[in-house]
Amino acid sequence: MERPPQAQKILVIKLRAIGDVLLSTVVLSNLRAAYPAAEIDMLTERLSADVLTGNSDLSSVVVFDPKGETALELLRRVRQRQYDLVIDLFGNPRSALIAFFSGAPERVGYRFGWRKHCYTTVVEPRGGAEHNTEFNLDALRALGIPIVSRKVVFPMDADSTAHAEKFFREAGLEGSFVVALNPGGGWPSKRWGTDQFATLGGMLAREWNAAVVVLWGPGERPEAERIREAMTSSCTLIPPSTLKELAAILGRCSLLVTNDSGPMHIGAAVGTPVVALFGPTQPELQGPFNTLHAIVQNRRLLCLGCNLTTCPIANPCMAELSPLDVAEACRKFVDRHHLLQEHG
Repeated sequence: MERPPQAQKILVIKLRAIGDVLLSTVVLSNLRAAYPAAEIDMLTERLSADVLTGNSDLSSVVVFDPKGETALELLRRVRQRQYDLVIDLFGNPRSALIAFFSGAPERVGYRFGWRKHCYTTVVEPRGGAEHNTEFNLDALRALGIPIVSRKVVFPMDADSTAHAEKFFREAGLEGSFVVALNPGGGWPSKRWGTDQFATLGGMLAREWNAAVVVLWGPGERPEAERIREAMTSSCTLIPPSTLKELAAILGRCSLLVTNDSGPMHIGAAVGTPVVALFGPTQPELQGPFNTLHAIVQNRRLLCLGCNLTTCPIANPCMAELSPLDVAEACRKFVDRHHLLQEHG
């Protein structure tokens, strides 16, 4: 299908979650290349807005706060903007209806149940066969838009950079090989244990004389505190941080060891080398993108990639993943890419 000839106002929809919104930014530079003079907006929920704010390929970020605005009020705002092309990368009932009632003559979305009837161009979903970035780019291919870039972008700002610099200076981290540990994860089944993270952190701190920092977000501080208390060497918790401030902190770290999560994708987007622990999700579909990375899995199991948010059998994919195995994967990764030598 040829590209719509009169696309002067474009809306891209990706409501959540943080990592998914970040991976969807791969479409923006391609849209901007195809429509250099167009107004290109992106709609997301408030929790993910920091991922998009400041992106040079966007004209504006349309923020939806489900706690402060009804879907009808949001739809009224969208209709007032008079878009002529809407691309729904989210594909849930709400986003499909927003696309349908937007008034846009061209609407692109995926063949998910009844939602396919909300679009003028329907895309066959390949989410189970290709990386999430390619799933997003398929919406552009369906319009005949050339793919000229596959870069995931997390825009920084001066205040967030200053926040990270202040933290590193006051915590005495400048000049150190800094290993960030991220115990968070959206699903319980994706999380490695706090004791396991603490054991790993102590091993890497002793072996590399590394400084260890522990990441945490809303509701996660107690878990981070437990890791600090259980570690056999000192470590530092990051201060309360916005997503942009977290990105700036990760950009200064030497290595990130993380569960499959939003911070994993943020670290990858800012170029931090990543060792990612995967169990119920599939790294070939949701793994780190566009950065040096290694994947660690409990390959003794046959149920990897089950996509269960909670496990009926004590979560062996993560619970039985040994700190020794993860430490060895970290060693091989760091040695292979000469990260210690580059740091020195």
